[in-house]
Amino acid sequence: MKFKFTKTALLALSPPEAGSRTTVYDTEVPKLALRLTFAGTRTFYVVKRSGASMAWVKLGTFPGMTVEQARAEAQKILGEFAAGANPAAVRRAIREEPTFAAMLEDMLKNKKKRNGAPITDRTKHDYLDVLRLHMTLIRSKKLSHVTRADVKAIHVKTSKKSERQADKAVAIISSVFNFAVDHEHFTGTNPAMRIQKNPAVSRDRFAQPGELPYLLAAISESSLSGFFLMSLLTGARRSNVQAMAWREIDLDAGVWRIDMTKNGTPQSVTLSPEAVTILRSIKETRGSSPFVFPGTGKTGHIVEPKKAWATILRRASIRRLLDHMEADGKLTIEERTHADRLVLEAPAAAEKHYISIAETLGVEPVTYDMTGLRIHDLRRTLGSWQAKTGASLIVIGKSLNHKSLQSTAIYARLDLDPVRESVNAATQAMLKAGNVLEFKRA
Repeated sequence: MKFKFTKTALLALSPPEAGSRTTVYDTEVPKLALRLTFAGTRTFYVVKRSGASMAWVKLGTFPGMTVEQARAEAQKILGEFAAGANPAAVRRAIREEPTFAAMLEDMLKNKKKRNGAPITDRTKHDYLDVLRLHMTLIRSKKLSHVTRADVKAIHVKTSKKSERQADKAVAIISSVFNFAVDHEHFTGTNPAMRIQKNPAVSRDRFAQPGELPYLLAAISESSLSGFFLMSLLTGARRSNVQAMAWREIDLDAGVWRIDMTKNGTPQSVTLSPEAVTILRSIKETRGSSPFVFPGTGKTGHIVEPKKAWATILRRASIRRLLDHMEADGKLTIEERTHADRLVLEAPAAAEKHYISIAETLGVEPVTYDMTGLRIHDLRRTLGSWQAKTGASLIVIGKSLNHKSLQSTAIYARLDLDPVRESVNAATQAMLKAGNVLEFKRA
């Protein structure tokens, strides 16, 4: 019996009598068969004459293997037959084909970046986290069993939680299959090819003039004030500031040399006089750690500053709210004194109390809330203030170590002098807006 295989049609087949089997053939791929036993087991085979006998190459059981997967596998095996392979070799090829998870591990171990550098440990952990969280559908499947429908399902499901993670998952899947093809582990079509990604939302948040006084004041109260100020005044990526080492810094020259950045290139970061002052102050009180911002973990440096950052934003936001309420005559001098003490000593309690009051008074959060600022926005803040003070896009790109195919060569020809001038001007503008006259050495 021959008909077009579909999930509905195959599930509707009635089991044969005890001791017998039923075999049906697909009209889409004529050599693809499904054998149904009395017990209800449905198994896909490729049925092909090999010499004087008929070869039955087992593919997998339905519905664990879908119709689409069976057709793809059948086409692959028929191609092997056409190339002169024997059934045993075909079976062995299927059995030895790596799973998606194994291929990902191989890629993370052996793939090199365009500059020849290996994939960083951070990227490896990131990719494996995406595999663990979002790719359970395909992680144990052979490469040839992963279908476009599988990738679409992963993208749709993950998009409900995070559109960014969903797009990343598709990109990782595509990279794995491209790697597999390049190293001759796979000969089929990349199932992640041309999967429609989610609309990109460009983030342009940075600290505004009216926010800087509150932000800088709150940063100055943090035990990690040096870390956040370095993030703001250098515009360096968070991971690089976290791992900033004294051996990389020339305070006399005002240069911080990063051996390797996220985009796979080294970077010379110009240090403004204010940044140098802060680093000299930290250096005078440092212990034996080689890192500017030491930590207690295995890396030896600070790893997760999110809790400290949340406290900074909480204090900054509530102080903006208190100023707004005071200007409207909603706080007495005594109430304000109590509020300031509460913000400093118990910022979470102050946030809960005064936001409740703000809601009662009808104060819109947009007038005071700064909790949407991210640590990465400090990097964007420097670039934005450079633009405000007249820096060219090329100089800003050099300052922040942005990489693009069009301007990489131009960046390479720039020296640090125009970058230093721009960073210094932006620093002065930010500090003026934040009512900070100077940084005093400890």
